[in-house]
Amino acid sequence: MQGEIEDKCGIVGIHSEDDSKDVSSFIYYCLFALQHRGQESAGIATFSEGKGLTYYCGMGLITDVFKDYEIHNLNGNIGIGHVRYSTTGQSRLENSQPFVTDFDDGFIAMAHNGDIVNSGELRDELLNEGYEFKSDTDSEVICYMLKREHYDNNKSIIDAIEAVSKKLVGSYALVILVNGDLYGVRGPMGIKPLAVAKRGDDYILASETVAFDVVNAQYIRDIVPGEIVYFENNEIKSHMLEIAEESSLSHCMFEYVYFARPDSTIDGINVYQTRLNIGRQLHKLYPIDADVVIPVPDSSIPAAIGYSRASGIPYGEGLIKNRYVGRTFIMPTQEERELAVRLKLNPIKEAIKGKKIILIDDSIVRGTTSKQLLDLVKEAEPAEIHFLVGCPPVIAPCFYGVAMATKKELIAANYSTEEIREQLDIDSLGYITLESLIEAIGMPEEDLCLGCLNEKYPTELPDDIEAETYYKP
Repeated sequence: MQGEIEDKCGIVGIHSEDDSKDVSSFIYYCLFALQHRGQESAGIATFSEGKGLTYYCGMGLITDVFKDYEIHNLNGNIGIGHVRYSTTGQSRLENSQPFVTDFDDGFIAMAHNGDIVNSGELRDELLNEGYEFKSDTDSEVICYMLKREHYDNNKSIIDAIEAVSKKLVGSYALVILVNGDLYGVRGPMGIKPLAVAKRGDDYILASETVAFDVVNAQYIRDIVPGEIVYFENNEIKSHMLEIAEESSLSHCMFEYVYFARPDSTIDGINVYQTRLNIGRQLHKLYPIDADVVIPVPDSSIPAAIGYSRASGIPYGEGLIKNRYVGRTFIMPTQEERELAVRLKLNPIKEAIKGKKIILIDDSIVRGTTSKQLLDLVKEAEPAEIHFLVGCPPVIAPCFYGVAMATKKELIAANYSTEEIREQLDIDSLGYITLESLIEAIGMPEEDLCLGCLNEKYPTELPDDIEAETYYKP
């Protein structure tokens, strides 16, 4: 359900062979295409032989951050960018990325998508060795670990990344700028996406293929889980992490259900087609007699189309989304929180009144937003409400880069489907099954991370992890 879960972060890296070219504007456009992955802060870092490193970060949407800052002040033919939503680390400027620190008589800049579950332990080690932290992000931990391996153990960048990867537990996709060299790293389990494209003599790394489309770059391939890529002589160079041989794949199922834009393709699977398949699977499971199929916009639109096509029941717009609403501030009263839902969505009474409607949403997490939404729909006086959900019941938290509730806050972890239906006060409630979701995605079950659905996590978790502080929207 939109507003209950947030994915955390979009990353971009561009390497141009043309020393006279500034890539900052292209990074900006790529980040604009990835804005759905994080609306909290944004930043860009670039490198040129003449000026060295230039970077700028700020809070808010990318248009807010760079509204009063001339993007062309960021000179250089190599650069990285980031849009952020907090998972580990509070919402403040110090935690915006790219994170930058000194390195090898120069600098290192890093942008990270993911969450390192043992970052607390690693941070303590670094603190004991005298490192001083200015943020509470995982990215700073990784940067200092790279510095330690490079300085103390005299390792090359590739070897330093190799050594650090063996100590990281969790999810990560990284773009790293080290003095004039660009590296892309995808964690060995492939939880977070990363792909590469080419535009003329420029190579582009990004979280989703939509970033390539906006700058008319040609997608080449996804970065293989456990792979480091870098660029020399206008060619992609590759190094596989040793730890990848020991790791099993665990692609995040939520990328396909909710996070990624529908016009993205991740690991060879088209997101739009997957969501159409989810709608078809929902019809197989719940062939309901109704007058109209209505999505909760925007991420549920393809699933509703899929259900409509499979059932022959007309697809209809019954909820209009205000697309000028960004992140709403935390509202102190219940009345104001309910107002926030009305600000984002408004029902079309003429499309709903007196009709048996099938309302399709991508997920239910806490259930509070779903309750507010359904109360809003009821005001339009439908004859029946059948609520179908394109994700199985979320029964456990995510520890790999998704800002989600604790287990005690997850409605499906504490109530049966029938009890949730009664709380929502609707005619029927149906979740897609885990088996049907896996079929809709078209990826083997063993290659997916399903921890929030079945509590089978792909890594070991610290004993006290639920007691750790995770930022929640």
